[in-house]
Amino acid sequence: MTDRDVDVPTRILIEGLLRTDGTVDGRTLYATADALDKTDQQVRLCIKRLVTEGKFTQEGRGRQATLRATPKALREMEPDVEFVRLAYQQDRDTVTPWDGYWHLAGFAIPESSRKARDALRTRVVYLGGALVQGGLYVSPHAWEPYIRDAAAELDVEQHLSSLTTRDLKVGMLEDPVEIAAQLWPLDQIADGYERLLDVATARLRKLQNSPGTDAVTMTIELAAEFTRAMEPDPLLPPELLPTNWIGTRARSITAQCWTLLAQVDGADELPSLFHLYADAIGDDQDASVR
Repeated sequence: MTDRDVDVPTRILIEGLLRTDGTVDGRTLYATADALDKTDQQVRLCIKRLVTEGKFTQEGRGRQATLRATPKALREMEPDVEFVRLAYQQDRDTVTPWDGYWHLAGFAIPESSRKARDALRTRVVYLGGALVQGGLYVSPHAWEPYIRDAAAELDVEQHLSSLTTRDLKVGMLEDPVEIAAQLWPLDQIADGYERLLDVATARLRKLQNSPGTDAVTMTIELAAEFTRAMEPDPLLPPELLPTNWIGTRARSITAQCWTLLAQVDGADELPSLFHLYADAIGDDQDASVR
């Protein structure tokens, strides 16, 4: 495996360095940016945008600055730990086997509520739904409470319909594995995990051979690549995935990195996202759909 560079967007860098008290230290920010080959100008411009958007306030300037996240920004930036927890529970085979039911949600929202319609569609896709045909989405997960909450929040609940079935046919396909392969872009999702596996394997080797590795920089790199791989993944039940699914292998190597990072000197001072991910990866409590 080659030691791939990881493209960490500057916004992700700043948000990823958030400490448990909701602040980002300027010295750590600029030092980590240097390690990731980002210029001071890139960091300053991104800080300016985040302050303009109302996501951060800034006290001081440059490396002496302290950035403080607003309450709304804190909620938006927190990783979806339930999703991460579910992924690792599936990998460990500690979740209830799929019951064979497909969960469908359909909506026909009028043009006058186009903004709400688009927002609901975005939420449905975020929850791992796949488009069956116009306005009709499907998931193997019991996602109804999440869909209903999203529709109610957008005031379009009256336009939403839902049902479950074990008798789903898509075109000429009846086999659930074939249906899943047709509806979700599993090849593209696998490509993302291939990259994560490459990156995590190289970082694991560094952690094993170089105890003095920059743990903060590695945490940001791993979190960025992990997020990039996980975001498009609907976390289909193992029964619907190809055998020897690469997502399981990539997440396993990433978890090994997280374990070794927890053992480095100063691990308690690592960004809060490290502790969130570490808790989710090691937590065997029941998890629900993304």
